[in-house]
Amino acid sequence: MGAFPSDDESVNIKTGYTMYLFRAAVQCLGLTFLSLILPSNVLMISQALAQTSSATQPKRTPKPVVQKSSGTANKQIGLKPSAVNRVSNYNSMNLNPELFQKKGESELTGNTTGNLDFRVKRGCLRRSYSEDKLPNAIGIDDRAFADFFKSKTKRFFDGMRGDCIPYAVAFGSRNRFDSLSIMNGPVQDAKTEVWTFTPSAAGSFLIQQEYLKEEAKQLTEIQIPLRDVLYDPRKVGDKLPVELVWELNGVIKQIYPEDNNSHENTNSVVRIIVDFGDKERWAQIRAVEIIDPTTKEIFSSAFWVERDGIPGGFFTSTGEALERSFWTNPLSYRRISRGVGSVRVTSTSKRVSNKKGAAPSSAEAPSKQKYRAHMGIDYAAPIGTPVFSVATGKVVHMGFSGAFGNLIILEHPGSYHTYYAHLSKFNSELELGNEVRRGFEIGYVGLTGRSTGPHLHFELRKDGVYVDPYAARMQLNLWSMRDDESGLLTSEILLLGSLAPN
Repeated sequence: MGAFPSDDESVNIKTGYTMYLFRAAVQCLGLTFLSLILPSNVLMISQALAQTSSATQPKRTPKPVVQKSSGTANKQIGLKPSAVNRVSNYNSMNLNPELFQKKGESELTGNTTGNLDFRVKRGCLRRSYSEDKLPNAIGIDDRAFADFFKSKTKRFFDGMRGDCIPYAVAFGSRNRFDSLSIMNGPVQDAKTEVWTFTPSAAGSFLIQQEYLKEEAKQLTEIQIPLRDVLYDPRKVGDKLPVELVWELNGVIKQIYPEDNNSHENTNSVVRIIVDFGDKERWAQIRAVEIIDPTTKEIFSSAFWVERDGIPGGFFTSTGEALERSFWTNPLSYRRISRGVGSVRVTSTSKRVSNKKGAAPSSAEAPSKQKYRAHMGIDYAAPIGTPVFSVATGKVVHMGFSGAFGNLIILEHPGSYHTYYAHLSKFNSELELGNEVRRGFEIGYVGLTGRSTGPHLHFELRKDGVYVDPYAARMQLNLWSMRDDESGLLTSEILLLGSLAPN
């Protein structure tokens, strides 16, 4: 059972090894002597016989790197077949040498292509005789858009229902108008219609019309008590596939209103709008809300936005991006109540006192629990802790890779790669070339390779350059709303979000 030999076994091993060296030396001397006294043709025959004899000896088969994964409560569906033939040799290092080269030791210091000042305002504007002046009434100071809106919305307002006009408006930097979505009344049914207005590159404006009747064909609404989501993942797992449970946990962890702990002791529910997908589409949570089913009050919410060129992401109803946390949490959430983050991120950084030679005072903040001394982030966790893909991507490397140990590399849209190293084993369903959905269980924490203890070594790279996702100045386009995407969020808010009380 033990991993190390007993004392008797050690003696036998040493003795056997000594005899092996002795026989090898005798054989070597014997061949040298024979080469001096025998003709060359006789010596060639003897060597051929020796090779034949060696070939008949049984060869020891190396232990495979991939082992059977531990069972899960729900079958995962976030896996698409490989576009290449099944790969049996997971030890290959020649898939793409550039994946193992670190392009520059300095980190990316920032990327401000995203709209950092993005914000969303929503409400239900009381109807009046001047409905066509809605943009000005909700704070859009753009004369050209006001004229465009008035000229295009007569038919829309003729079909209004109810006593107020639901809207969601997005603003960019310097209060620039980014998008406006309006709905034909505070009723969500087969006749619900949403119009979204966005500026065009040509200097004019665009209109997109969406109907809830068409959206609803692919969507399912699920309500789960908040207490169950926070403390009983088994009940959540009965309603959602494993990867969507991981994703839901990540959303709730960030939008849960921590300033009011009483929510978890009430009848508050988590309302989830899910597209369970099909053979062509990934299953996807489209909206998450924490609400009071009695008063209909919405405590917090988040919506999924599908984006071009980069992975999609979650944003709150006020425009706050949630993606940075997803891209830095590849391990399992054990529970997701306040203070969640059950997996500690270890650190080698030392505490620095305010004065030279002075001992740290008790008032000083503790050191951050993550590595900064090397490229990557190390998450301390027990061996066997599930490791999840932080975003949808393709498996471009899977095998033993020197100091990395058992390593998986995923390629994501936008020239991003994520690295998961020191794994004890891989998910047995996974193959090189597979496409995996975010939240798919790809492997398990270990200490293979150059590792002093069980942990996951995680890296995020952009164009081959290491990105420190914890850096204060770091802002990738993954983590912010781009200017041309705001209309996607405002329309999702009106189509899929609960209607707030008037």
